[in-house]
Amino acid sequence: MLMDCQLPGIDGIEATRQIRQKLGDKRLPIVALTASASTTVREACLAAGMNDFLSKPISFELLADLLQRHLPPA
Repeated sequence: MLMDCQLPGIDGIEATRQIRQKLGDKRLPIVALTASASTTVREACLAAGMNDFLSKPISFELLADLLQRHLPPA
């Protein structure tokens, strides 16, 4: 799941916390997608349970690499 960090009404960090709480041990890769490339935001995303972090603009190569790391082989 690509999670925008700046959602209306609830931010992506809180949304991820709630998803992780409801899913328990079920596997769901969640990747932060944000315009902010700061270390603070990255650390907050990972602490909330996101598996990875992408800052905009993203390249096809970075997205392909990320998908390959987090999705099961075809």
